[in-house]
Amino acid sequence: MDGLREVAASFVVPSPAGVAVRDRLRVSDADAAVLTEVGVFLGSLAAGDLAERSRQGLGHDAASWAVRKRSLTGRSSARWAGSITKASHDQWALARRGQAAHMAWLRGQITSIEARLARPLGAKGDRREGLVRGYGSRAEWHAKSRRLHALNDRLAVVEADWAAGRVRVVRGGKRLANTRHHLAAAGLDEQAWRQRWQAKRMFLAADGESGKRFGNETIRATDTGQLSLKLPAPLAHLANAPYGRYVLDAPVEFRHRGQEWLDRITVNRAVAYRIHYDPARGRWYITASWQRASAPVLPLEAALARGVVGVDMNDDHLAAWHLDVHGNPVGAPQRFFYDLTGTAAHRDAQIRHALSRLLHHARRCGAAAIAIEDLHFSDGTSREKHGRNKRFRRLISRFPTAKLKARLVSMAAEQDIAVVAVDPAYTSRWGAQHWQKSLSTPARKISRHDAASIAIGRRALGHPIRRRTTPPPSHQSDGAGHRTAQARPDTRRREETRPRIPGPRTRSVSPETERKRATRTSSTARDVRSDQAWVQDSLLLTD
Repeated sequence: MDGLREVAASFVVPSPAGVAVRDRLRVSDADAAVLTEVGVFLGSLAAGDLAERSRQGLGHDAASWAVRKRSLTGRSSARWAGSITKASHDQWALARRGQAAHMAWLRGQITSIEARLARPLGAKGDRREGLVRGYGSRAEWHAKSRRLHALNDRLAVVEADWAAGRVRVVRGGKRLANTRHHLAAAGLDEQAWRQRWQAKRMFLAADGESGKRFGNETIRATDTGQLSLKLPAPLAHLANAPYGRYVLDAPVEFRHRGQEWLDRITVNRAVAYRIHYDPARGRWYITASWQRASAPVLPLEAALARGVVGVDMNDDHLAAWHLDVHGNPVGAPQRFFYDLTGTAAHRDAQIRHALSRLLHHARRCGAAAIAIEDLHFSDGTSREKHGRNKRFRRLISRFPTAKLKARLVSMAAEQDIAVVAVDPAYTSRWGAQHWQKSLSTPARKISRHDAASIAIGRRALGHPIRRRTTPPPSHQSDGAGHRTAQARPDTRRREETRPRIPGPRTRSVSPETERKRATRTSSTARDVRSDQAWVQDSLLLTD
C-alpha cells in the first residue's frame, strides 16, 4: 500500500548474558565506620583517576593506562587500582556514547524545525508526499526560529567536545549536584544532602577473577557467608585479619539465585561485588554479578510451536491475549495493571509484579513465547512531533519501555519462555479495524488494546493481521463447498474450497443417497440435508 512503511521481520530476543543479585548487609556500627572510611578514601582516588582519564581524551592508550594504574597501586593495592582504572575507562566510554546520542537528537530536532519553518503558516502535512505541517501562527514561527538558533549553538558545543574527546562527568550525579543549590525545593538540609553526596561518591567495587579463591581476592564472600575485603595500604591499620584484610560481622546470604552464586564461588569462578550505602534507609547492600555462557537463540519456529501470548504495553496496564498456532484468540483477554507514579523503587516493583502475573498466565496457557512490540520511542517525546500535546508527551516520557523489555526478557529466561519482538507499525490501528468489533459482544466489550494484542501475536506468528473477508453467498452454503477453515500463509491452494469429505460435519451427500432415495415413497421423502444437524468446525477464524 502507498504511504505505509515496510514492516520489519520478527525475531526472538536473546536472553541476558549477565546476572546480578543483591543482599542486605546488617553491619554493626564498627563495620559501618570502616566501610565508610574505606569507601571515601577509594572514592577520592577514583575521582582523581577519572579526572586524569578525562584530560587524556582521545590520546589515551595502554601505556597511559599502565601509568595511572602504577600510580594508584602505591596508594592502595594492585587489585584496587585495576578496579578503579577500569571503572574510570567505562565511565568515560559511557559519557562518549551519551554525547553521540545527544548529537543525534539535536540534529533530528534541527532538521524537523527547519522543515516546518520552510512551510507556509498553517500548511497541512501530507505523509504520502513527505510534507510536514507548517506552524500555526507567526508568533509560534518566531519562537521556533529562536529555538533553532539555540539548538544550533548547543550542537556546536557538543560537536567541539566530541572532536576534542572531552566529556563532562560528575561523580555522584549531575542531578544530585544541582540539588545542592535547591535544598528547600528538595526538602533536604545541608547535612542530609552531604550524606547522600558522600554515599554516591564512595567506591567499594571489585571485579572478579577466575581461578582466585572464591572468585574474588579484593572483596571475598565465602561459601559460609563470611564477607571480607582487602584494605588499601594507608588503611591497613584497620585490619582485623591476617594479610591486611577486614572481616565483617554481617553474613552474606543471597536468597535470589543463591544456589547459582554458590556453585560459582565453590569452583573459584569470577564474581564481581559492589558494596553501597543507602542514606535514605540507613542500610548497606552488597551486589554480586557474573556473566553466563551465551545460550543459543531459540529459532522463531520452535518458539511459536505452541502458540503465543500477544502483549500490548500501555501506560497503566499490559493487555494480553493467548493465540493458537493458527492465529486465533483463545479464551478471554487478560489485563495486568501497574502504577507508574511515585518513586523509582515503587515503579520498578509495580513492573515486576505485572510481569510476574503475565509469565504465570503464559505458563497456564501452555504457550512458550510472548510477543511484544519492539518499541524505542526515540523521537516520541519531541515537541515537533506532538506539538502542544504535553500530556501525551509526558505519558511517553515516563513509560519505561527499555526497563520493561529488559525486565521481561530476564524474567522470561528463568521460566524458559521466549520473547518475540515484532515491528510496532500499525498494530493498534489494524487490530481495532479487523478484530475489535468482530470479537465484541453485548456481554464483553473488547478494547482497542485487546485488539492490538491480537495483532501483535498474529504478526509474531507470521499471519496477516486482517481477518479473511466474508466469502460470497454461494461459498457460505454447501453449493460450492466451504473454504479452508485454517491454513498457514505458505499453504498452497489455501484460498480454494475444502475437499468434499462425506459426513455430517460438511453436510456432503453420501454416495448411497440416490439408492436410498429411490426406495422411499413420496410421502416420506425428505431432504437429506434437513435431518442432519450441521456442526461448524471449531476453527472459526481464518488467516
